[in-house]
Amino acid sequence: MFASVGFSAPDPLTSLALKAEQLSVYYGNTLAVRDVNLEIPKNKIVAFIGPSGCGKSTVLRCFNRMNDLITHAKVVGRILFHGQDISLKNVDPVELRRRVGMVFQKPNPFPKSIYENIAFGARINGYQGDMDELVERSLRAAALWNEVKDKLRASGLSLSGGQQQRLCIARAIAIQPEIILMDEPCSALDPISTLHIEELMQELKERYTIIIVTHNMQQASRTSDYTAFYNAEATAKGGKVGHLVEYNRTEIIFQSPQEAKTQEYVSGRFG
Repeated sequence: MFASVGFSAPDPLTSLALKAEQLSVYYGNTLAVRDVNLEIPKNKIVAFIGPSGCGKSTVLRCFNRMNDLITHAKVVGRILFHGQDISLKNVDPVELRRRVGMVFQKPNPFPKSIYENIAFGARINGYQGDMDELVERSLRAAALWNEVKDKLRASGLSLSGGQQQRLCIARAIAIQPEIILMDEPCSALDPISTLHIEELMQELKERYTIIIVTHNMQQASRTSDYTAFYNAEATAKGGKVGHLVEYNRTEIIFQSPQEAKTQEYVSGRFG
């Protein structure tokens, strides 16, 4: 399977999950994000922070080629996953998205039962094992099993917002990814549900690499191991282009950043 999409088998001695080299994104002729160089370590939580419009989500979507679905979007540079540039034509984006799953800002369960929300993706990806066991294992991994085990045939849409988001995380886990991308997964949730998601992330990083976009700097400082601060600068034509200002261990970004703009942002002086 890996050979058909150009991926090698996972190397347990390799410490990187992803590597971006000179990554830039255009929408038509407009440069949206420029020259991002970034290494994502395995089994860590990496937070992307920065003001609106600085390219955080745009970069995140590059990691499983979701920008392919945006008309006139063009990605240049390289993103290496198991040493393979994921932009090459022999890389199957469907297989890539199985291995690099995504949880979106707004919970988006399928209009199906809780059980089918988990089973559907696994089934279309060719899962041949015990589906009941997979559903239970995925819901347990998302800390949701005890809350829904007696109503698996109920609609996923009947759950609370926080439960729906954990269901979406369970759905992502069920297709056995290596990396989970989270685009502001708590922005629509109440503080208690947010706490549940943050606690869940700490448990999940034992098995997965997590990259999260968040506008909540307290969340980034609480949950992440590494933080990337993005900013946007004005262009001659009056637009904005995003870029990576600083990337380091989270405690350095929040306590002793190297760049003045990072210090201004994390201290609340702009953004």
